[in-house]
Amino acid sequence: MNLLTLQIKWICPTAPTRPVAILGGFPCTAWFDVGELSDDGPEDWEGLDASAAHIANLLSTEPADVKVGIGGFSMGAAVALYSATCCALGRYGNGIPYYVNLRAVVGLSGWLPGSRNLRNKIEGSHEAARRAASLPILLTHGLCDDVVPYKYGEKSANCLSISGFRHLTFKSFEGLGHYTVPKEMDEVCNWLTARLGLEGSRA
Repeated sequence: MNLLTLQIKWICPTAPTRPVAILGGFPCTAWFDVGELSDDGPEDWEGLDASAAHIANLLSTEPADVKVGIGGFSMGAAVALYSATCCALGRYGNGIPYYVNLRAVVGLSGWLPGSRNLRNKIEGSHEAARRAASLPILLTHGLCDDVVPYKYGEKSANCLSISGFRHLTFKSFEGLGHYTVPKEMDEVCNWLTARLGLEGSRA
């Protein structure tokens, strides 16, 4: 048996409790407020920035040689994808610099906030385009998702792709609703193993 040559640390934060408009203002654990899922719906930029900054702060104490990644499910996936755009642009939506060097981003059954203006923002900066082109992203979505419809996952993948995220993988799963299944998680594990060079961590 081979010795483990790499260590993996998982940080699994829980979102704070806040009122969510799409639930009639009912308080629940949520990374940001969601009024409606639509192409023209308003975005809770303040909540998105606060959550992305909270996640980045959790990662900021890791040693410089650690390969850092972010992933999430549903609203957590939205924050992960928003963090990917912050990483590429080098700043949050409020203009504060984003310092975490992300090496991988995973979004399950989620969507991309702020997709409408992303391409113009990234194309307007050579550095942003360079960072976007080098950041690997995996998106997965169930074709039968009745909470975050599949079309939002597909649109998010298309938006990221045309905005310059060249290492994007999008996987759809037949018969899958708004939950995860072992086959999907195997896909995530295999992708992370390949992208982060984790082969040596397997016994």
